Amino acid sequence: MAARKKPKSSAAYYKANPESYRKKLAADKKRNATSKAKKYRAELARERRKRGIMGKGGPDMSHTKSGKLVAENARKNRARNGSNGKSTKK
Repeated sequence: MAARKKPKSSAAYYKANPESYRKKLAADKKRNATSKAKKYRAELARERRKRGIMGKGGPDMSHTKSGKLVAENARKNRARNGSNGKSTKK
């Protein structure tokens, strides 16, 4: 069995501060309920269905700077979060 990894800084922070974690969950819930977020997720789901990979694991669909959707490893796609002036698009 593999050794348990140390949690990342944000995970450790929220574990130590449950009230902050509840506030974060509430903010995430509000943000994800917006029509803009729903349309964004629907577009990705539509493309995954079209490619026959919906519900079967596999790659994420990633928005590129040109506006296309491409299959990309989930780890790479989700790590690109716009920090330090980086683009949020592939």
